Amino acid sequence: MVVCGDDGLARRLAGELREVYRERVTLVVPVDRSRPPEVGRRPGRALGLLGRVPVARNPRLPGAEPADPHLRVVEAAEPDEEALTSAGVAGAAALALVYEDDEANVRAALVARRLNPRLRLVIRLYNRKLGQHLEGLLDQAAIIAEPGLDLRELDASTTVLSDADTAAPALAASAVAGTSKIVQADGLLLRAVERTPPGRGEVADSGLCTLALLSATTGDPAGAEGSELSGARGPQLLPDDRAVAAATGRGTVALEAVAHIGPAGSTGRLAGAAFPVASLFSRRLRWSLAAITAAVGALAVASWITTGDHPVHAAYITLLDLFAINEPAVGESPERKTLQILAGFTGLLLLPVLVAAALEALGAFRTATALRRPPRRASGHVVLLGLGKIGARVLPRLRELEIPVVCVESDPEARGIELARRLRVPVVLGDVTEEGVLEAARVSRAHALLALTSADITNLEAALYARAVRPDLRVVMRLYEDDFATAVYRTLRAAHPGALTRSRSVTHLAAPAFASAMMGRQVLGAIPVERRVLLFAALEVAGHPQLEGRTIAESFRPGAWRVIALDTSAPEDRRPDLSATPEETRLPEAGLVWDLHPGYVLTAQDRVVVAATRRGLAELLGRRLPGPADPGPRSRTV
Repeated sequence: MVVCGDDGLARRLAGELREVYRERVTLVVPVDRSRPPEVGRRPGRALGLLGRVPVARNPRLPGAEPADPHLRVVEAAEPDEEALTSAGVAGAAALALVYEDDEANVRAALVARRLNPRLRLVIRLYNRKLGQHLEGLLDQAAIIAEPGLDLRELDASTTVLSDADTAAPALAASAVAGTSKIVQADGLLLRAVERTPPGRGEVADSGLCTLALLSATTGDPAGAEGSELSGARGPQLLPDDRAVAAATGRGTVALEAVAHIGPAGSTGRLAGAAFPVASLFSRRLRWSLAAITAAVGALAVASWITTGDHPVHAAYITLLDLFAINEPAVGESPERKTLQILAGFTGLLLLPVLVAAALEALGAFRTATALRRPPRRASGHVVLLGLGKIGARVLPRLRELEIPVVCVESDPEARGIELARRLRVPVVLGDVTEEGVLEAARVSRAHALLALTSADITNLEAALYARAVRPDLRVVMRLYEDDFATAVYRTLRAAHPGALTRSRSVTHLAAPAFASAMMGRQVLGAIPVERRVLLFAALEVAGHPQLEGRTIAESFRPGAWRVIALDTSAPEDRRPDLSATPEETRLPEAGLVWDLHPGYVLTAQDRVVVAATRRGLAELLGRRLPGPADPGPRSRTV
């Protein structure tokens, strides 16, 4: 396996492949130009391998003993053909390109596909549209390079993932107590909801199945430790019925429902019509227009009755009188003269109303192009700090859950500013570390604070200030450094024991999905359960002795994997990754069966959706796990 990257995701991904899947990994990292060459230095130290990836010493240096013979580090200024050749891409099974620069990933992917048409490619791209086109292009390039190549048989297809999209559902769910944890893969939506322990005499509702037993014995969804980086004992994943029945007083994570939602970033019902009448005109103006319209109608009816003209002609004469463009009713009946005078007065009343309507409409259009301000009486909302790469993905998830949001961003040109304007979400422009910015976001009446800026110190400062304003505020922080995150969590927990604090790492949430995609299976998503992760993947039963020929009940291995759905569509009609574009999306019930009979026997033609731990999925994929005679690396990647 070859991993190319320049940030924490590359290091965590390399550790995931080594620790969980026991693969030989070559890590390609940028050259550290600020460090002079030293004898005996360890390549990659300048990157600060805090993901605890064991780094081999440079074999070219005399007397250097490799720390891990299965991990090689290659330093290269950029992922060009020379660097990829040195990393062994021509003979590799899979390549992950996880640079933060989309252009660098695309350029390297094109070169790698030419060097090895049979290579599995996993590419990190933020641009969704570009990723969809790139997948088809690179797969077609592999077929052209080797005309007889069967991508499905060799599993040499291209997978485009986004760390922001992978982590966004979990971050959004962490900000609100009692909401569902969400895994989304285009047209497929899985919901896992945290349930509190049932009271005495109550029966626990496990939904479709129980995914995990929480370590918490109270209403704290984060358990005894809110950070996945801490070393406390974790929850029990994929328990059997006996373990669930015996675990009294413990909360559970249950698979509650499967439903379809629109594509990520869609505004749904929040957008509605572009400019409805209610947003163009005030309520008082609408009542004024309705009253004048009723008066004009009454005058037209009166003219029709008194003059005996045709109704259309009577309405036409009334309008002429209303706008003062009709001849005076000299010599006509008193009734006609009275109606003309009344129509003239109505026209005088109509003129200021039309002017007010024009001004209000102009103001509404101008307001629609500007950012909304938080309402003065806003309460129970989520304060979202940062509308960058991660915040722009979390915002639509929160709005899809119909959660009120107030955003805070210091850069007017940030990625998520236009999205917030389109979703009509209030935004406060300003540095969160400056006094008065969080007050403008109404943090004192907020339900939760979600700090997702790229700076750990900024997130910490915002959390501390918000806690000073409201000690019981729910806080979810995006923190990068492991040790720093653990220390921050424990300190905040000790200072505010009655509040809920969580730390989340985007790379920690995204690395399992990238690693599993490199193993040749498309992972539908991941759900964090306290400090651990559950993966959802679609697998063909053929070739898996743990599933083929077994019933649903027999295939279940507690703590490792569980079959939760069966794809009933014909093999030729199946989508490779169970994803769908909006045009071809169908309801899950049309192809997937979630309420499975325990006695159903899985055949080689079936495809199933499994919930598995990372080690359980590795075993399903036929990977060797470390045992007593095969110890793993000395350090563990969290």
